This record gives sequence, C-alpha cells and structure tokens, in this order.
Amino acid sequence: MAQEEDIKYFVRVGTTDLDGTKSVRVALTGIKGVGRHTSSVLTRMADVDEHALLGRIDDASVDRLRVAVEQYVSKIPSWMANRPKDVYTGETKHLLGPDVALTKDEDVNLMRKIRCYRGIRHETGQKCRGQRTKSTGRTGSTVGVKRKSAGGN
Repeated sequence: MAQEEDIKYFVRVGTTDLDGTKSVRVALTGIKGVGRHTSSVLTRMADVDEHALLGRIDDASVDRLRVAVEQYVSKIPSWMANRPKDVYTGETKHLLGPDVALTKDEDVNLMRKIRCYRGIRHETGQKCRGQRTKSTGRTGSTVGVKRKSAGGN
C-alpha cells in the first residue's frame, strides 16, 4: 500500500504535464511532436527504463529526461526530425509542444499567401491531398437520391 502512495500522478517535462501512471515510453508520447519511436530514443538517451512507471522514477531520472528532450535535435540525424528542412531558415528542427501547431498554421498561411493549389484548397475547406470528393467529405446538407412519396406515384 505504501508503494501506491509515493507515485506522482503528474510529471512536468518541457511545457507538458505527463501522466505518471503510464510507462515512461507511453507517457512521453503525450508531448506533441513525440511519437513512439522518438520516445524510445529519448529514454535511451536519458538512460531510463522505458517500461518503468513515470510517476515512480526518481527525480534525477526525470531531470535526465528533461535534458534529453531539450537536446534531442542536436543528437539525432536529420531524417529523424519532424521538420528536416525549415522553409524559412533551411535548418533541421524537431518541433515539440505548441510549436507544432503554430508552425503548421504558419505553413498553411504561407500556402494561402502564395496562392498555390494546396493553399486555395485550404481556403475553400476542400481536401488537399488528392482524395476523391464526389461522394465523401461532404459537409452541410447531403446530396442524394430522394425517395418516392408514400401516397402516390
């Protein structure tokens, strides 16, 4: 029973509160920009057991995880980054936390500004990646076949 009480239910890493009841590998995926592969690489960089519960590891291990998250971009090859070539600077970045959403919005706004095909599709709310639009992705009133009235022909 004493082990149940010493668990930390929230562990702060970067700008995100992570669930302390999950394993380290799964809990790290709670950070935006960190998937399963990235989280396992982070646990190896920090020398932390990825199967241990995040709320039960000691403070030194949590600090090593924080440092690993901050230094992740400088220690990985460019093909592992989620933004291998930034549009504005041309450098390799790995975006984490709220930067992911902000950068995506900036990219969409740039596409709208230069009036490229994808930017125009974003503006009009249509699909941008070549999906079919005749029968799927409809919003508003559905266009379809009308039934015959029950009373007459």
